[in-house]
Amino acid sequence: MNFFQLFSAGILLMTAAQVNAQATEQKKPDNPAKCANIKEGKFLRANYPESIWYMTIKDNIQTEYFNNEKDYIKSTLVFVDDCNYKAIVMEKSDKNDPAQIGDVFNNKIVATQDNLLKVSIKIEGTQFDVVYVKVK
Repeated sequence: MNFFQLFSAGILLMTAAQVNAQATEQKKPDNPAKCANIKEGKFLRANYPESIWYMTIKDNIQTEYFNNEKDYIKSTLVFVDDCNYKAIVMEKSDKNDPAQIGDVFNNKIVATQDNLLKVSIKIEGTQFDVVYVKVK
């Protein structure tokens, strides 16, 4: 009988912990999205060390740094509206990088939450989403 009581108490505690975990409210995305957050600052990608990649934006110039700042891609930003902008590649250091001078990336901020920005990027029929973390 002692084992049964101990087992029952364990199940009760696990159930209470699960209910408590489910009751924790997850934070919702900003509504509307705070698209102006992309216009200036320093950004990292979620789960990327800064030494691999980071980006700065100032005065409508976006610079992406790679390989401990050994390589970069500099683009000019043209805002179509608050949440849509084009990044036009102006300069790059790595001749082997697939991005070419003159390439146009169409970007749409689809969601924000605090310092996180989810951006949908399109170029030549290819689309992918990235999540930036604004650190400055």
